[in-house]
Amino acid sequence: MKTQNKIPTGKVERAMKLVGTGARIGGNYLKYYTRKAITGDDNRDQLHEDNAEDIYASLSELKGSALKVAQMLSMDKNLLPRAYTDKFAMSQYSAPPMSGPLVVKTFSRSTGKSPLELFDTFETKSAAAASIGQVHRATLGDKQLAVKVQYPGVGDSIRSDLKLVKPVANAMFGLPEKEMAKYFAEVEEKLMEETDYDLELRRSMEISESCGHLPGVLFPRYYPEFSGDKVLVMDWLPGKHLKEFLAENPAQEIKTRVAQRLWDFYEYQLHTLRAIHADPHPGNFLFQEDGTVGVIDFGCIKEVPEDFYFQYFPLLLPEIQENAEIIDKLLGYIEILFPTDGEETRNELRDAFMQMTKLLSRPFASETFHFTNAYLDEIYALGEKIASIPEVRKPTQSRGSRHALYVNRTYFGIYSMMADLNANIVTKPGSWREQLLAHWEPAMV
Repeated sequence: MKTQNKIPTGKVERAMKLVGTGARIGGNYLKYYTRKAITGDDNRDQLHEDNAEDIYASLSELKGSALKVAQMLSMDKNLLPRAYTDKFAMSQYSAPPMSGPLVVKTFSRSTGKSPLELFDTFETKSAAAASIGQVHRATLGDKQLAVKVQYPGVGDSIRSDLKLVKPVANAMFGLPEKEMAKYFAEVEEKLMEETDYDLELRRSMEISESCGHLPGVLFPRYYPEFSGDKVLVMDWLPGKHLKEFLAENPAQEIKTRVAQRLWDFYEYQLHTLRAIHADPHPGNFLFQEDGTVGVIDFGCIKEVPEDFYFQYFPLLLPEIQENAEIIDKLLGYIEILFPTDGEETRNELRDAFMQMTKLLSRPFASETFHFTNAYLDEIYALGEKIASIPEVRKPTQSRGSRHALYVNRTYFGIYSMMADLNANIVTKPGSWREQLLAHWEPAMV
């Protein structure tokens, strides 16, 4: 794979890279319309393939938040043609890596020492490369280590990158400025956290310790003494990413075991710790032949505020869904409905939101649930239907709590992995169901 000796860090340099990509996309459209005029062929598959290739090539060289946007889009399989999602999925763990000399230079600047001053061996060729950094293998005595090195300039370019991406997102989703501002504020905050390796180190150690009792879920040990502001050192975990794991055709029993452990891991984080691993793409997990799941990246953690927890998650429960008065209160709290809304708008939004909520909460309505691609298709089809509602397509004001953004993305990511595993698992709510009902019991009388 081609390596990079330099990553563009200046605003002008990064902007020009995207401008050049735009020019290539324009050329792709010109070729498409020329072919259509000559042959009458209206098939856009080649156009999508060419555009996806050019966009990914550009974003993968820029790294950072620009590539992270591609990674996020790859998880939204209903938003883009398959050519884009398949190509963008590469950003999860196989982006073009930094060259060996640039890795050593970045490592030395962060830790004050070269890799071979700290480790017995260090492989300058990366084992995996994603949006914020890349991973290298190292050894120290009998320890097998993973060394994550952050790309130069990633943290400094986030705000300017998002300004460049915002017009593209606006064109794709047609969001008003106020809603865009709220969305991008949450994205910017999370991306800034992902570049803070000191914060990631602390969170990794805390959550690994808190979740260490969960059966079949494995976490690496972290080494603060070898880490730096752009370097994170941990144990090397064995296992394969989801695509590689599934390619070996594991028995359904093993796939179900993997899925149950992933599900239990997320349920415990959300309802006990109130903080979730909010980047559930396949590149952040390693699956072993016996069904053990390794979790290797805590760069993106969403801490769930107490008030939001008790205003949002009761909507998953049938008892709450049947209480119109509480539903209206909750939809007001999470900024779906406003007192200024007319009756027609309130009814339309309430009905649409609850249709989607009941569909998404289906796994919690029985003891077990079988996740399939057909279930995901049902979710996406309803999403497209709701998107046609005027107040959803072109909202008159910003709707939805900013805290819901990463919570929703997390569960869409989990559902997608469950479907890939064709998993029939135990999903019935545990004690969190009772605590949510107890919180709202006085209002249910």
